[in-house]
Amino acid sequence: MTDLSPIDAADRARAALHAVRTEVGKAVVGQDAAVSGLVVALLSRGHVLLEGVPGVAKTLLVRSLAASLALDTKRVQFTADLMPGDVTGSLIYDARGARFSFQEGPVFTNLLLADEINRTPPKTQAALLESMEERQVSVEGRPRPLPDPFMVIATQNPVEYEGTYPLPEAQLDRFLLKLTMPLPPRAEEVEVLRRHHGGFDPRDLAAAGVRQVAGAEDLAAGRAAVGRVRVASEVLGYVVDIARATRAAPALALGASPRAATALLAASKAWAWLQERPFVTPDDVKALARPVLRHRVALRPEAELEGVSADGVLEGVLVAVPVPR
Repeated sequence: MTDLSPIDAADRARAALHAVRTEVGKAVVGQDAAVSGLVVALLSRGHVLLEGVPGVAKTLLVRSLAASLALDTKRVQFTADLMPGDVTGSLIYDARGARFSFQEGPVFTNLLLADEINRTPPKTQAALLESMEERQVSVEGRPRPLPDPFMVIATQNPVEYEGTYPLPEAQLDRFLLKLTMPLPPRAEEVEVLRRHHGGFDPRDLAAAGVRQVAGAEDLAAGRAAVGRVRVASEVLGYVVDIARATRAAPALALGASPRAATALLAASKAWAWLQERPFVTPDDVKALARPVLRHRVALRPEAELEGVSADGVLEGVLVAVPVPR
């Protein structure tokens, strides 16, 4: 293959990632914000938490994304009896060699679908902490690096549903984005039925025409290009002002941390690059603020009783913080 200049490679990567959105659309109707968020996370080396009621195509969305990428993918169905070693791997005794050998778990992949992550106890949820933060698994004191790229996409039902365990704050903070998948509007729901009436089988994505259109090289080129996106000092200050404003919000018991601000910056740069701009604007920051911050802030109990939502508080923060010109 002919070597491409960094600019040509970046342009090809951007086209490939836009094509990913098209391929996912062959299987999933609507949910454009969630699809865009997944692409942003791929470029930002981040992980994603998808939340929605059963039946809104959370798992289908992730499977469609995986089918459009030339990457190794694995799926783990999180249940109440799942053990940490079932995710990370464990030492297995080899009788023939009279020694223990490490058997890799499903976390050793490029794209891991952690399906219904909040249906497993916190001990097993925590098995992903090291993997998500340090891209490695430690067993018996020995670190084992995970493949590059590595991304976790976890799905969960709202915590008010029976048989779920809320994710601890340390786990939530490892997710770059929390994307909510709402019930579709009427027109999109009619289109879902039309596709199923026409023979669409969500278990056979190949028959739906979903093709692999992007690979590890495209991700590497895209990530390098995102790293070159410019950010003015005024925009950096805007990101910090948003994070600091959440800490002073009366309805919040816990505001956004400095790590949350760095996550917002990274996601904003990726979004700006996808929009074919070499610099970040305040609008980019505002577009990503809610998905980056909604799971990193905590409401006060009295605010929850009054029906206040994290998104509502963040909307008020975005209105109140002055936008740089």
